[in-house]
Amino acid sequence: MDTRPGFHQSLELLQQELIQMGSNVEDSIYAAVQSLAKLDDKMAAEIIKKDDEIDDFLTRIDELCLRLIATQQPMASDLRIIGAAIKIATDLERIADHAVDIARITIRFAGEELVKPLETIPQMADISIQMLQESLIAYAERDVHRAAALAEKDDRVDKLYSGVMQELIGMMNEDSSRNRQLTHLLLVAHYLERVADHVTNIGEGVIYMVTGKRKDLNV
Repeated sequence: MDTRPGFHQSLELLQQELIQMGSNVEDSIYAAVQSLAKLDDKMAAEIIKKDDEIDDFLTRIDELCLRLIATQQPMASDLRIIGAAIKIATDLERIADHAVDIARITIRFAGEELVKPLETIPQMADISIQMLQESLIAYAERDVHRAAALAEKDDRVDKLYSGVMQELIGMMNEDSSRNRQLTHLLLVAHYLERVADHVTNIGEGVIYMVTGKRKDLNV
């Protein structure tokens, strides 16, 4: 018999909020890279506008977690669930911030043409989005193995980042007139590398939530 139905309903609501927040963040990252590839400043402006909705998710999740701690006297395993939710929501919000960073670069490029077609950057985005999807499934299903597997995908993003850095820096050395745009493209690649790092943080949160043990996935 469930002796704390209200508590468990609140935990279910917390999970629903996190999953929806994660879905919105996925959309933001995808749209940000698409806006850059198409140099669509209207799409970029919409991403920036919608960031407030993601910030609102973070506020609601924080408030729900604090209310649970204050009113429900959670046990140690419950505290791990609540603590993981706060950490995951924070990483999701930071990922969304990077989508905004990319959107702002798109707006800076308004009226220009890209110095080169985007190739590696969309690949980094695709893997990072896959990682985010996997991390949210791992969270919902309490799947430690799925969470741990994020480390391999993070390594792939790191390798792509290293490659695109070498390529863009080489282009800078060839023609300094392109340096402003190339510098911003380097920033985009850096933001996506950080997105992958934040997703591994989510994976680590899932592992700790389930096992009570800390595991570093970003080594």
